[in-house]
Amino acid sequence: MRLPKHDPYVPHDWAPHEKPALLGSPSTPYHSTLKRIAYGIVGLLVCLTGALGNAVVTANLQNLQGTFAAWSTEIAWLPAVYVMTNVSINLLLVKFRQQYGLRAFTEGFLVLYVLVTFFHLFVNDLSSALMVRAAHGMVAAALSSLGIYYQIQAWPAKHRLKGLVIGITGSSLAIPLARLFSTELLQLDEWRGLYFFELGLALVSLACVIALKLPPSDRKKVFEKKDFITFILLAPGMALICAVLSLGRLDWWFEAPWIGWSLATAVVLIVSAIVFEHNRSNPLLNTRWLSSGSIVRLGLIMLLIRIVLAEQNTGVVGWLQFVGLQNEQMTHLAWSIFAGIVCGIVVSCLTLKPQKLTWPIVISLAAMMIASLLDSQSNNLTRPDQLMLSQFLLGFGSAFFLAPAMLAGIGGVVADPRNLVSFSVLFGMSQNIGGLLGSAILGTFQTWREKYHSSLIADQLTTLNPWVNERIQLYTGLYQSMISDSTLLSAQALTQLQTASTLEANILAYNDTYMLTAAISGFTLIWIFWRLLRLKITARQALKRATGTK
Repeated sequence: MRLPKHDPYVPHDWAPHEKPALLGSPSTPYHSTLKRIAYGIVGLLVCLTGALGNAVVTANLQNLQGTFAAWSTEIAWLPAVYVMTNVSINLLLVKFRQQYGLRAFTEGFLVLYVLVTFFHLFVNDLSSALMVRAAHGMVAAALSSLGIYYQIQAWPAKHRLKGLVIGITGSSLAIPLARLFSTELLQLDEWRGLYFFELGLALVSLACVIALKLPPSDRKKVFEKKDFITFILLAPGMALICAVLSLGRLDWWFEAPWIGWSLATAVVLIVSAIVFEHNRSNPLLNTRWLSSGSIVRLGLIMLLIRIVLAEQNTGVVGWLQFVGLQNEQMTHLAWSIFAGIVCGIVVSCLTLKPQKLTWPIVISLAAMMIASLLDSQSNNLTRPDQLMLSQFLLGFGSAFFLAPAMLAGIGGVVADPRNLVSFSVLFGMSQNIGGLLGSAILGTFQTWREKYHSSLIADQLTTLNPWVNERIQLYTGLYQSMISDSTLLSAQALTQLQTASTLEANILAYNDTYMLTAAISGFTLIWIFWRLLRLKITARQALKRATGTK
């Protein structure tokens, strides 16, 4: 006799402690200690799989540029397409999980990612590499949610907030880890070493996810045909914004016509999507909730913090690469960033309280401002060992603010679960596009200041200046034993002087960039304190009115 098939869209009869927090999220039954440990390990592995592949590529763009024989503007598309697909897929991921389950999406795209990465090993061109990065962007969006759910299963109910913190911030460890061992991967078989590592990591994650399944969840038919209209409008619009932010400062903002056309097209598409969603009875994106004051302030704070954190890659690492250092020469710096992130995660786990989410953000901003001020004292002798403290503080701040920022917006989702897609898109955009915007702003500002300082230094490079004459004579003495021709010797000395002036102009420009990030941190801190003071005064006045006191 055949048993009736269970309808997956009929809600389960959950015990009180098992009921999922939100539609599409797994239930939370009791687990043995060993199984909780296994969930924690798999959750961390899944988080790192979602982030390490892209981090390894980003940390080795210069090496990959030579491997693929690509221009700098061409190789910049590798991290750009990752963000394009990562941001866009968030529009559908939440509802896909609610209707079909997260496992179906994750396992499906993990298999796709494995296949694309495998076949890329046999094709040595940039176009196939872009396909891998695009597939990885989609997979990473699913794996970030999956890692959070696995971490929640790893902790008992009273400590579940700690699992949430680790799940949210675990992927932050990917960037310093990539700088620690990616050089050895390149030595194995050049770029194939990186992709063999990605392939192996994806296979291990796929095996772990299949072997250790998440508990079941409630499912419901939530997709509407109009959702795909919004996706068709919004996804290419955001992709164009990502492309402009990634390549704008390389092609330069006012010189490449495609930048203007892309921005114009993106504005039309995004505005059309917002207007379409605003007039829907059951929207994919709740534009009214997203435009509320508290959510706008939260999104702006997260965006400003991501701009400040861009100093780490665009500023410090960019400067060290400018003077010729490779990843293997920045090992100590990577360890200090890694230690800062780990400390941020641990302190966040021990101190996070849902009633006090503002103060961790304040502390993070203060740490970032101090780090930027320390970096702004750099000179031509500054090397990784002198930057370890500042980068430790930046790593700490980057991990310490993430969980409070995410929890600050969860309240509106719990009150109305329909806002889950909206919040997921908001958080993803603030992190991904915020990172691209930060790199674009800081990189453009550094270029502008370098031109300014170069012009000032050039005005002083005259043979009437005794210091300039002394430096030319010094360079002449250095090359006199190697160059006998006096004209060539003089030209070489002048070339060395020009190189030194360019180096000094860049040092001053990077220091200005660090001061800019310190100013952004300080402005954000003042704004938060003003907001807290205003809320306190308003609450006190309301209490006086309620009690009738003066």
